[in-house]
Amino acid sequence: MKKSRGSSVALAGLVGGLVVGGWWLGRGRDDPATGAKEEPAYADASDDFDDTSDEPGDVVVDFADDVDSAYVEHLGARLGVRFAPDSDYVDHDRIYRARVDPDGERALLDTLRADPKVEAAEEDLTLSIPEADLEGEPEGIRDTASEQRGKFPNDPRFNEQWHLAQIHMPDTWDAAKGEGVIVAVIDTGVTRTQDLQQTEFVPGWNFVNNSANTDDDHGHGTHVAGTIAQSTNNGVGVAGVAYRAKIMPLKVLSAQGSGSVSGIADAIRWASDHGAKVINMSLGGRMGSQVLGKAVKYAHDHGTTVVCAAGNDGKGKVSYPAAYAGAVAVAATQKDEATTFYSNWGKEIDVAAPGGNTRNDPTGGVLQNTMFQGKDDYYFFMGTSMASPHVAGVAALIVGQGITDPDAVERVLKETARQPKGGKSVPADFKQHYGAGIVDAAAAVRKAQLGMGGFELSAAGALAALVLGRLRRRDLLARFGLGGVAALVVGASGLFFLPQLHVHAPAMALLSHGFPAWDQALGASWHGNLLFYSALAPVLLGVLFYGFPRLRGLIAGFALGVAGHLFAQAWLGAVDIRWMPWDHAWLVGNGLLATAIAYVAARK
Repeated sequence: MKKSRGSSVALAGLVGGLVVGGWWLGRGRDDPATGAKEEPAYADASDDFDDTSDEPGDVVVDFADDVDSAYVEHLGARLGVRFAPDSDYVDHDRIYRARVDPDGERALLDTLRADPKVEAAEEDLTLSIPEADLEGEPEGIRDTASEQRGKFPNDPRFNEQWHLAQIHMPDTWDAAKGEGVIVAVIDTGVTRTQDLQQTEFVPGWNFVNNSANTDDDHGHGTHVAGTIAQSTNNGVGVAGVAYRAKIMPLKVLSAQGSGSVSGIADAIRWASDHGAKVINMSLGGRMGSQVLGKAVKYAHDHGTTVVCAAGNDGKGKVSYPAAYAGAVAVAATQKDEATTFYSNWGKEIDVAAPGGNTRNDPTGGVLQNTMFQGKDDYYFFMGTSMASPHVAGVAALIVGQGITDPDAVERVLKETARQPKGGKSVPADFKQHYGAGIVDAAAAVRKAQLGMGGFELSAAGALAALVLGRLRRRDLLARFGLGGVAALVVGASGLFFLPQLHVHAPAMALLSHGFPAWDQALGASWHGNLLFYSALAPVLLGVLFYGFPRLRGLIAGFALGVAGHLFAQAWLGAVDIRWMPWDHAWLVGNGLLATAIAYVAARK
């Protein structure tokens, strides 16, 4: 009879876990409406991008990563060409350029593609900034401090940033600020303007001049970086989405706003290998590139969320790299939440975000601080280039909550996106223009915090019910004690609901996350650390304190909490485990080990 009651408790716990898990997962990872994009063909997608190479005879070759320099040099000598790197990073990614006679280019490419050590070979195209991105006028620094004095944020011109209100940022900052998340801005560089002085930067690279100087000689990249992480609540200028995130400036576009595919592909790999958890690319081109597509896939497969502008042609073709599977393609909206006249559309669109429209309203663009035409000022720009960093910033907020797997980040973005206001302006082919809808920062962070935390705690509770059922006990508190129950919560989820209650407390990152996610205290780029996402801590506690009977309830509770956290992550696929190619097997195996430790401790 007791066994039957224990089984009922276990069943109730499992049902509770599945209900919460189902809520978090929404329509599921494999639903065609929210799943990954089909890999598009390499096709013409825009007439407004300049894709003719600056050097018509240049080709780009992506060799296998295990190829050495001697092989590349020998092959070049045999083919009569000189392979040269775009940057010092060539020793890692093996991407080379070669200048060839245009008449012999096709034959050379055919020969290279037949080489088993060549992964891709093609003409080195040029990608660029859509001209619409630069439409807008400097607005200057106006004294509106009185309007914001005593408010949060206290940036004097925040009230002009309609675009942050559109994605519900004012309702988000109490719960998330993007602490420690590295966001790579692959663009024209980033200059440390007056309103980026308090924003944290990490070292980047200049792939145009092959140097460490990543200053912006154009203005586009600095404006983009401001949307992502403008210094906020500093009493100066304007605000940014994830203002506690770290900016990694990677210059791939020249002062004229264009750059080679080879340099951009180098930068994507560089960013992912140097700790960037989010990449923003507000650039594009009409032709697909195998080298570029492989670089996007590399970053995605290495745990980096790639966010890209859809393009400014006003046509039904999404530009590259946004069109690639593995990239989050972003369309642009304006003040009234309609999609803009210039925004590209198509089945590859994932979400929409504010890009602005200054044609009839000079203040209808996205307002950020940048250095443009030699002047450090505040500019309203418009373009899908302005929409993309809003999404990259929200992605950083999600990553900051412990969801680091790119597919899981994209899933949260889509499942929390909202419908635009004013149904009359919504096109019949809604998904091709908006994707899942307008990105909603508050809803995304809420789902990341409550959904994942609730699922982790439910999973731990279900495991506790199973263990109690096996031991023919029904009373969790009597078996583990109050300390054991508290230890279960600490191990599983922490007080995950605190940020949504706008509670401010020291060590909030530790209080509001389960023990495995405490690795975020080392920095967001460390999240998924093997030492934390394992049964190591329960094993050590068991070895050290099993001999103390009064502590066995604590050991059992903590071990069950950690096991629940690991099983939840194995199911959700939300965390990319660092240095481990078999995430699922690792999490399940360590979850079983932690459960076994709990069972042994609870028996006595």
